[in-house]
Amino acid sequence: MQTQIETELIEFNGWTLRVLPPDNSKRLMLLIHGYTGDENSMWVFARRLASRYWMIAPRAPLSAGSGGYTWRPLQRLDPASAADQDFGKPSLDQLRPSAEALIRLADAYQASTGIEADTMDVMGFSQGAVMCNILSFLYPHRIRKVGVLAGFIPSGLEELVPQHPLAGKQFFVAHGTKDETVTIDRARHSIQLLEAAGAQVTYCEDEVGHKVSARCLNALNNFFMA
Repeated sequence: MQTQIETELIEFNGWTLRVLPPDNSKRLMLLIHGYTGDENSMWVFARRLASRYWMIAPRAPLSAGSGGYTWRPLQRLDPASAADQDFGKPSLDQLRPSAEALIRLADAYQASTGIEADTMDVMGFSQGAVMCNILSFLYPHRIRKVGVLAGFIPSGLEELVPQHPLAGKQFFVAHGTKDETVTIDRARHSIQLLEAAGAQVTYCEDEVGHKVSARCLNALNNFFMA
């Protein structure tokens, strides 16, 4: 049975956020939704963690067109274009502006609330998980623990792997063997890159599609509660 939590919908510095303030000062967690999601999408993964964190779930700044929001600009698809055929494989360059904006958001929100948080934990699903990977590679000094759910390493980050930017960082990765959106081979290759970059990876794999199984969700909660 899932715990019911009371969140607040607010506008902050041009962002739409759903927030969960704690009863007293605790760690900050950033919840990052996937493509066509919004500020409501990630709470299903975070309910059991409510007692541990001050959580913020921002709405991505760009419209996904058909509904929901996205962390990278949309492009007009052309079946004859090799670049457009890779639409489901966003690159670091495409997502970097949103990653930089999220760091600015976290800084401003921390300053406005008085949270003392040199580092924060991040959790994301699908495109949101890709964003978590980018934040961890680009801002390792700001990130403590990372939850990567049905995500992957985007092109461009592999160039940073030899610098070992993730040394000592703890990652939880969950993926489904039947995922047709982000293939299991792609996920396993991403884990190899995370470990080569120095990350300590806890991995949960299950026979599901583009989702998180109940077993992996339980393992995710144990990871962040430890």
